[in-house]
Amino acid sequence: MSVLVAFSVSPVGAGEDVGALVAEAVRVVRASGLPNRTDAMFTTVEGESWDEVMAVVKAATEAVKAKSPRVGLVLKLDWRDGVSGALHTKVATVERHLAAD
Repeated sequence: MSVLVAFSVSPVGAGEDVGALVAEAVRVVRASGLPNRTDAMFTTVEGESWDEVMAVVKAATEAVKAKSPRVGLVLKLDWRDGVSGALHTKVATVERHLAAD
């Protein structure tokens, strides 16, 4: 089974430059040992169960909340049986179609 979660933690009330606070969340994700990818808008984490990935999202959100008076969270989830490695294979499929053009 694969559970992919793309999420964005937004510190609120912590000023305009929030990169250091967002880095706190990314540190938690990377320390989890789960496959992950961070881009300009979201961090995506892949695990084998809902509980596994949601624990990482919770810990990352709590890390930001510890240094910010308010936190916003946006989350998108893809839960699919019989799949593994979706973090990379979904992108590879799109790239393969682009290369065929």
